Amino acid sequence: MRKLRYSINVTLDGCVDHEAGMPDAESDSFHADSLRRADALLFGRVTYEMMLVWRDVAQGASPDWVEPWMIPFAQTIDAAKKYVVSDTLSAVDWNAELVRGAALEATVRALKAQPGRGLLTGGVTLPLALAEMGLIDEYEFVVLPTIAGHGPRLLDRLSKPLRLRLVGRHDFASGAVALKYEAVQQPASEEGGVSTR
Repeated sequence: MRKLRYSINVTLDGCVDHEAGMPDAESDSFHADSLRRADALLFGRVTYEMMLVWRDVAQGASPDWVEPWMIPFAQTIDAAKKYVVSDTLSAVDWNAELVRGAALEATVRALKAQPGRGLLTGGVTLPLALAEMGLIDEYEFVVLPTIAGHGPRLLDRLSKPLRLRLVGRHDFASGAVALKYEAVQQPASEEGGVSTR
């Protein structure tokens, strides 16, 4: 049985916009290691299309913003198996398979039932859907010492509270902190009366 982990950067005010906090060599290495601990990545369309830039970097493209310490991350994500959840894309490449929204829960449950190290998801919209279905086992938040003041918020509009247990912490020289949590199964009595949309 593989666990599904949600990993994302988040500011002190809960913003998960990918431009709200700039990576550095230490955090980039942390995220590359996080990718390596997964057998496959699960992306929504927006995250998949945003991440395609790393394919180009891994294959030798050198945009002005690329630093040498970014290359291992690019190579790691380039090699990873990917599942892309979308009802609008007609096809995907980059070592990816397309998953339609109607098949999301069944597909993720089947992927989790397989042996291996685990699955990793990121982004904003897809993790919200996965959290609503109770499919995320671990949450890995890199809390940035920044207040964004705007942007999409972490699991915004979640219909019910999630109970989490802190199981790991990593402090970065930049002041960022990676916090790892496990989802705590709620007793049925606590779930009663809560809207599940």
